Amino acid sequence: MEIIQVVGIGLIATLLTLVLKEHVPVFAFFISLFAGVVIFLFLIGKIADVIDVMRNLAEQSGINMVFLKTILQIIGIAYIAEFASQIVKDAGEDALASKIELAGKILIMFMAIPIIRVIIETVIQLLPT
Repeated sequence: MEIIQVVGIGLIATLLTLVLKEHVPVFAFFISLFAGVVIFLFLIGKIADVIDVMRNLAEQSGINMVFLKTILQIIGIAYIAEFASQIVKDAGEDALASKIELAGKILIMFMAIPIIRVIIETVIQLLPT
């Protein structure tokens, strides 16, 4: 089970950072960062599988691939912003982490505009005139 491996990496990294935080805080941060990157890299295969399934479903249902691509980009922005924000919080920079989260939200809103426009146009066409 993959979750056991992910939890194991997380617990080992946590123990190492707790031990090293008092003596060498910078090294403890790098261990935490390295563990986060390893976990992320471990999950890339699963992310690719999810994208493939979503692509197949979109093709079968006749959904425009532009919409799927946009939705996947929005999901990617959310995950990357969250990941970066957590790393920055681990470094003790909560204010900067909040700015990263805000930037992610604004980028998501910007990327969602074409989809929102299509939804509004579709609703308007369905309404009786």
